[in-house]
Amino acid sequence: MTIRKTLLVAFLCAGLLPAILLASLAFVKAREAVQAEIERNISNQAAGVSADIDKMMFERLQNAATWSRLDIMQDIQIHDVDKRLSHFLADLRDGYRNVYLNLACVDAEGSIVSSSDAVQVGQLADKGVVWQRTTLSGVEVDIELPTAQEGGALLMHVPVASAFAVGRLGELRLQLDWTEIYDVLDQAASVGGRSLAVLDGDGRLIAASKDLRERGLILGKALADWRGQPGAQQVRLRSGMPISPSNVIAVTAISRGYANFSGLGWTTLIVQPVDAALQPVHRMAMIFLALIGLIVLLALSIATWVSHAIARPIVTLTGFARGYMRNKVLQAPPAAGSGEVGELTDAFVQMVRDIDQSQQNLVRASKLAVVGEMSSVIAHEVRTPLGILRSSAQILKRETGISDEGRELVGFIDSETERLNRLVTAMLDTARPRAPSYAAVDLHELIARSVAMLSGQADKKKVVVNTRFQAADPVIEADEEQMTQVLLNLLMNGLQILGHGGRIELTTRDDARYLFVEIADDGPGIDPAERSKVFEAFFFKREGGIGLGLAIVQQIIGSHGGRIEAAESNLGGALFRICLPRAQSGET
Repeated sequence: MTIRKTLLVAFLCAGLLPAILLASLAFVKAREAVQAEIERNISNQAAGVSADIDKMMFERLQNAATWSRLDIMQDIQIHDVDKRLSHFLADLRDGYRNVYLNLACVDAEGSIVSSSDAVQVGQLADKGVVWQRTTLSGVEVDIELPTAQEGGALLMHVPVASAFAVGRLGELRLQLDWTEIYDVLDQAASVGGRSLAVLDGDGRLIAASKDLRERGLILGKALADWRGQPGAQQVRLRSGMPISPSNVIAVTAISRGYANFSGLGWTTLIVQPVDAALQPVHRMAMIFLALIGLIVLLALSIATWVSHAIARPIVTLTGFARGYMRNKVLQAPPAAGSGEVGELTDAFVQMVRDIDQSQQNLVRASKLAVVGEMSSVIAHEVRTPLGILRSSAQILKRETGISDEGRELVGFIDSETERLNRLVTAMLDTARPRAPSYAAVDLHELIARSVAMLSGQADKKKVVVNTRFQAADPVIEADEEQMTQVLLNLLMNGLQILGHGGRIELTTRDDARYLFVEIADDGPGIDPAERSKVFEAFFFKREGGIGLGLAIVQQIIGSHGGRIEAAESNLGGALFRICLPRAQSGET
């Protein structure tokens, strides 16, 4: 088998099989955990709703027991002739806004003697059937079955004892707004598509959330068998009919009362469809299936990639070496990567770079050696006749009888001998560079002086030379004469290449260790392919150049421990960026 096939099978076996096993185990455990958490959540909610209802009923029963003992209730005996009791009941109803629909006092004959609704006064009270009877704070309270319609009411009767004789004067009737219970159930049912119901001791559904009320189940016994065994809270998985076509989780919580109130024996029922409850688990199962599919694709992709990754660095490195051997040009090195192959790539690329650098140094040294040999010959054999030729040409210029054409020819001799003399000087400087003599130098002053020295040439070509000194501390250790030569060479290059109306900008900046100088112009710039060659000896593009100026500049900057590079300026032309250390490690 090939490496690719072997890796493919290995990755599938190592990645896919454990993934399937782990995904299956995770799904089972997640389903169990989610179902247990849902059941615990529903149980807590059922207990909470039951406690809220018990507290609510306790408060209403406590109100009934307390109000029935008030002295003002004795006005029933005089049929509330001054309407003081009716006003009191109206104030209570208004004070308990949305709690009581009506409050009324009925005498022993069943006639309404006072009411929060003045229209009822004098009417006979309806005699309802007592549904439940409870005692709170020594007061017996009768409760009638709540009405079935939406917005129904629940009626409480509490006797009013006579303060002056044995027996009772009548009773206090409190008509509760039963929708208050509905609101509690509706709010609890808003979570997860649940249904809530409250069942009395006979299994009658006395209150429910909106979905059950709309089914017409109120006051019916369709859910009587959902209460389970009497006693503690229960959680069961059962058929959802007639509430839901699917299976449901049914949780019941028995009323436990509140404070000294023992409760009414009601059961709070919460029904949660299993499909809705386990929907997160089903989504998780789909995610697991998608992940398994993704793992298959990743295994195939990784196996293919690894087989290529093992051979690709070697192939790339081979191509890199062949390209260098063929063109003698150092191409972009391949990515090193990591591991042993990466170390091999790093070492090989560094070796090729060292070879290339050695070759460049050898070529540069050969050129400088040629310059040295030529300069030694020229210094002895050429400068003397050049001096004689130039002085002779200058004497001939002063002759009065020479013709205009002759004077022009003599001028040619003078200018060309001067150019040859500059060539000899540049070759000597390149061949025999002296060691720098370090001293504290204010580079801002040096730049200003160099600009002033060339101001005449700049004015002739209308070239604007601007300086922007942004360095906080321009003082460095350097050879003042050599740094002046660097600045003059770079400025002269700019002045010679620019046309009329050109622009040169010198900018400085610094940090704790280095000072930076940038010389930019708006001339034609330097071809990116030639930027690495401009500092080589005898490389020039300008007509009349000899290609030694920038080589001398690089030599001086290097002897100062700095560096120089060519780039494109923001003005669109050439940019020379110099970096110089503030202090030298050697003797100053």
